Amino acid sequence: MKTKTLWFLIAIALLIAAAPESWGTTVPAGTILIIRTLRAVSAQDMPGLAVPAELARPVAINGKVAIPVGTHVSGKVITSQRLIRSPDRLTVDLVSVHLAGRDVPITTTGRQPLSNDVKTMSGVGISRTNYTVAKGKLMQFQLARPLVF
Repeated sequence: MKTKTLWFLIAIALLIAAAPESWGTTVPAGTILIIRTLRAVSAQDMPGLAVPAELARPVAINGKVAIPVGTHVSGKVITSQRLIRSPDRLTVDLVSVHLAGRDVPITTTGRQPLSNDVKTMSGVGISRTNYTVAKGKLMQFQLARPLVF
């Protein structure tokens, strides 16, 4: 009888240990995420290259912070001018956010252009094909699907 009880308790302990740490928070679709890049990104970077970033503004749900500033976010280069004659602009999209000790996949409404915003003294934008955007660039994304963690 004691052996059965012991095995039962071990089984329960293993189930609890294997259960997700904090499933239960849902960030609704449509939520805006403001991120800051953690490294420079070049218009010549290969599509698929990882773009590390962090959350620049907290995400609040019902007045409580669900995802704090500084939370790591992973993005990737979607299009670039890596190919010499490519008309594509440098664009980035988010792929995951690091929450509760794991990377949680996310889906945004789509890739966002990443430019270095070079302007003349009179405010006219200058377009260049080969440019690098310094780390620390702020970008805005919108969740296309709820984020559950």
